[in-house]
Amino acid sequence: MTVLDARALNRATLARQLLLDRADLPVLDAVAHLCGLQAQEPQEPFVGLWSRLRAFDPAALDELLTGRRVVRTHLMRRTVHLMSADDVLAWRARHDAMLRQRVVGTYRRELDGIDLDEVAAAGREVMADGVPRSMTELARTLTDRWPGPGPRPLGELLVAALIPMVQLPPRGLWRVKGGVRNVPLAAWLGREIDPPSGNGADPVGQALVRRYLAAYGPAATADLRAWSGLAGLPAAVAAVRDELVSFRDERGRELLDLPDAPRPDPETPAPVRFLPAFDNAILGYHDRGRIIDDTHRLLSVAGTRVALVDGRVSATWTVEAGTVTVTPLRAFSQAERAAVEEERQRLAEFLSM
Repeated sequence: MTVLDARALNRATLARQLLLDRADLPVLDAVAHLCGLQAQEPQEPFVGLWSRLRAFDPAALDELLTGRRVVRTHLMRRTVHLMSADDVLAWRARHDAMLRQRVVGTYRRELDGIDLDEVAAAGREVMADGVPRSMTELARTLTDRWPGPGPRPLGELLVAALIPMVQLPPRGLWRVKGGVRNVPLAAWLGREIDPPSGNGADPVGQALVRRYLAAYGPAATADLRAWSGLAGLPAAVAAVRDELVSFRDERGRELLDLPDAPRPDPETPAPVRFLPAFDNAILGYHDRGRIIDDTHRLLSVAGTRVALVDGRVSATWTVEAGTVTVTPLRAFSQAERAAVEEERQRLAEFLSM
């Protein structure tokens, strides 16, 4: 079985993540190809798309959000993602159990003995009036009936797990500050969530495997679990395995991939790219060694913005009063310093739009 070293995996990841060459894709197609963008920090996806798309216009994403074709919602790993409307309707039911488990696991003591179905039904009844509510506002409508958990555990249970919700604009619009106001997903989109498959074939799980590999492969099943938060995908992987090709990484792990997906020459030059906080190009793997050194691994979960040089996390960056400041994590060559400065200036121009 062919062994792919870290550099080969790095170039494949960059190609799949639209970071090797900026793509000429419509914004909606890019969001769908990437299987969503992690978005708990509302402005970060704009940088993520700017780094991936040619001539990216923030207004295009704003129009998708206000036009209800892209939404902000809790999904993979119980984190807020920007998702295409079609994907979230198709995938949400497949994530229900994981979302419940993660919230209950976080607030096990506070939620002990609570009937989740009763809480969900009560929450839906409150939200049926169509009034957008914050998490705390929704929780407070139910604290007379369930006083024990307190507003935060009850609110997170409702908004992040029990009731599929969207965070309404202006939250997440370009250079606009707005608090979180939630409405039920189906009400916002005017379409019901696809029901869970009851025939045992799990077509949604199989689609998730294919879509993940298209955007992140070659990858191990542990990487798929780390990205999605879903533990129950072995049957889906087994169902599509005949469609896939296999490799090994340098640790001996089996890596699965789509046969015709891009796997560039490891010596393909990689341009400097600035990534936003919590970018899935890093967080979408269990083994992140293909793109970030172990010594810097905690940066990826701390919300630090990073820059890729020769395809790897090699600097951090901040912005204050319109000035983008880059802090290297290693020594740069003269050519690398020039490339970083050129991209830094471009980013500063974009952020000043």
